[in-house]
Amino acid sequence: MGTFCSVIRFENLQELKRLCHWGPIIALGVIAICSTMAMIDSVLWYWPLHTTGGSVNFIMLINWTVMILYNYFNAMFVGPGFVPLGWKPENSQDSMYLQYCKVCQAYKAPRSHHCRKCNRCVMKMDHHCPWINNCCGYQNHASFTLFLLLAPLGCIHAAFIFVMTMYTQLYNRLSFGWNTVKIDMSAARRDPLPIIPFGLAAFAATLFALGLALGTTIAVGMLFFIQMKIILRNKTSIESWIEEKAKDRIQYYQLDEVFVFPYDMGSRWKNFKQVFTWSGVPEGDGLEWPIREGCHQYSLTIEQLKQKADKRVRSVRYKVIEDYSGSCCPLNKGIKTFFTSPCTEEPRIRLQKGEIILATRGLRYWLYGDKILDDSVIEGVSRIRGWFPRNCVEKCPCDTETDPAPEGEKKNR
Repeated sequence: MGTFCSVIRFENLQELKRLCHWGPIIALGVIAICSTMAMIDSVLWYWPLHTTGGSVNFIMLINWTVMILYNYFNAMFVGPGFVPLGWKPENSQDSMYLQYCKVCQAYKAPRSHHCRKCNRCVMKMDHHCPWINNCCGYQNHASFTLFLLLAPLGCIHAAFIFVMTMYTQLYNRLSFGWNTVKIDMSAARRDPLPIIPFGLAAFAATLFALGLALGTTIAVGMLFFIQMKIILRNKTSIESWIEEKAKDRIQYYQLDEVFVFPYDMGSRWKNFKQVFTWSGVPEGDGLEWPIREGCHQYSLTIEQLKQKADKRVRSVRYKVIEDYSGSCCPLNKGIKTFFTSPCTEEPRIRLQKGEIILATRGLRYWLYGDKILDDSVIEGVSRIRGWFPRNCVEKCPCDTETDPAPEGEKKNR
């Protein structure tokens, strides 16, 4: 009893509020519908008590559900890990390499960033995910990625059960005539009769669950692919953007230097082990990180300070060349843009041809920034902020210091 009480504390109960959000409600709803319908349909298609195969099929189905929920709740309730309030480096001289967070009253540790949703500085922040209503970062990156892997695998298994159930049940109700084929959904013509009635309602529910399973397999599978690319390079989506701007800064000023990402261990296996461990606890303490040979402990934070001081790379000016409706997943902007839509609660902004956008960060196919409504937006007054597809904009001519070209493109000066 004492152990049970020590696990369920008041602080843990407070975390249950994370479930009261549209992201977890939808995610858990999809898991519940697919799992429930798969278990019901597996009884109709492959009764688990009759054969060994049926038993294995049913046990695997339950196993998928348990592992998916375990990693999902781990990612949600364990959280990413936050930089302690008031934190500062042990060596006071190192503070010159770090940014200071006024909200947390602490220095931002290497690889940490402040999340406006969580209102805390997150260790090794990748992004704030609405589906778990929490940030993905240092402590829960492995659980989050495992959830992204297990969910499509479980949905593939469930989709196979749905297809086989509909096939076998409809076949039992087919009535073959000389010129027509009729379906009698009132009852099966063969013995034994199914334990669970399979009528029109069950058929519609199975078809709906099949659509959810296939959609989840595609969407979540794409997210898993993106996360694995990041993990194998030992980066986060934020750090990828910082690296992109670093290369742009070097090209623009034609500096005789090469930016080397300090946390890439030079081996995909070594990078993989930074996140996935046998104990389930990631390496390190989330405040100090192993670096590759030849790099400084604060190489990335020093680069961030340079970019913060450089107005040209702090925001990148783009001109809209194609209208964008502001939809979350625009199919008319390309398949890759559709499937790589940012997994965040931040809004999308509607674009019209000829408008000017100041981008502050981005992904491969998406950018995030401010739409210029008038000249006052440059001074920070009146702005519309959000995500928009990268293929809807193009770089503006770099006539002034505040008119930069997009990252990654060489400037012809």
